[in-house]
Amino acid sequence: MKLKHTYILIIIYILATLFASPYITYSQIFDETNDRWSKGWTNYEPNNTTYPKAEQTISGTITSDTFLNNETTYLLTGDVYVTNNASLTIQEGTIIRCDTENVANLIITRGAKLIAAGSRAYPIVFTSNKARKSRNNGDWGGIIIAGTGKVNTVSGNAIIKGKINPQYAIYGGTDSKQETTIIRYVRIEFAGNTSRRGHQEGGLALFGIGENSIINNIMVSYSGQDSFKWRGGKCHLKNLISLKAHDDDFDLSKGFIGTLSNIIALRHPYITSPFGSYALEVNGYDSDQGYIKPKDLTDITITNATLINLSDKTNYQHTTAAIYSKNSAIVYISNSQISGFSDVVKFDKSYQSLTNINQHFNMDNSFFNIHNKGVLATIAIKNNTEVLKYNRFTKDFKSAEELFIDPYNKITPKFNLKKSTNNYMVVQ
Repeated sequence: MKLKHTYILIIIYILATLFASPYITYSQIFDETNDRWSKGWTNYEPNNTTYPKAEQTISGTITSDTFLNNETTYLLTGDVYVTNNASLTIQEGTIIRCDTENVANLIITRGAKLIAAGSRAYPIVFTSNKARKSRNNGDWGGIIIAGTGKVNTVSGNAIIKGKINPQYAIYGGTDSKQETTIIRYVRIEFAGNTSRRGHQEGGLALFGIGENSIINNIMVSYSGQDSFKWRGGKCHLKNLISLKAHDDDFDLSKGFIGTLSNIIALRHPYITSPFGSYALEVNGYDSDQGYIKPKDLTDITITNATLINLSDKTNYQHTTAAIYSKNSAIVYISNSQISGFSDVVKFDKSYQSLTNINQHFNMDNSFFNIHNKGVLATIAIKNNTEVLKYNRFTKDFKSAEELFIDPYNKITPKFNLKKSTNNYMVVQ
């Protein structure tokens, strides 16, 4: 009986210690999970990877249930639509080369379904059809998925932009519980081309996605536009990686509601859009289309985010804020780290007071390393403590190499801090 009581006391002591020191808890949890979930299926050097030549072409419109097997390498060419409530199922380990001449786009229309269930050992790969070492950001279009989830517009529906067949361009509706798609262990490389449709949504674009969708372990690399894009809908996603996107890494708008956990945005200061690129851009509503109710604003909760710009003291002047929050978007970030950017967050003019900012934006139990003020807004912000309290930060800007264990590792970069967060200053 004494032994049992001893075990109970030990467990109580451990739990009390962890909860008494939230920054230690953050470090321990982040260091453990980051290495665990991102190993085995990612590729940080896709331009140096040799893929087999395509053996079978996929083009036109898919109107009935279709299965792609991993014994065949496919060429996706032109705009490929999945329609008529059909399902496109892709076996684990399947490689799909995407045409760069007749620029490829995979468009899953409202009511149809993409089931791309890879595995850690055998991820599904969508990649450029160009040869090794000749691939570039924006070689092909990307993957577009339209669902019937709620969209924060006056009509409740919206239209996918660009030269897409009008009968397939509508998304949104009232079925917020829809299982719109199942995507896991998938790599999307060199997407984001704009030449075919005049407007491109990026690597993976999710429109009106349903809450029962399963989306995890996705890596979008070298997108010519955004890596991940959400327009309306509701979903809970995890284990997402954006590698060196030309535009935003994670772009959310039109009333998307959900959670993102375990996300990585890895940027470089020389890979950026002239209009401004952010690791996270959150738009409360589409200002061109209006919105229904204030409670339907884009509302996102993010935990265990690693937002890194690989800048140093010779080039950090090319960086922007890590986060851009506009049109009254609601953002909560915890247990995360932001490094290499000019500022943590930028607010547009819709945030008209400090009280309004604190009602819509909160970040806690996190760490940041920046080279500017920290918070950019159209209203006066005296210091970081007014917005970024309950976080730790570096006193002086540090390069990724100074700060992290192995940020340039070509297999699995390690963004564990060289020193415990307890060695850094705290805003509170």
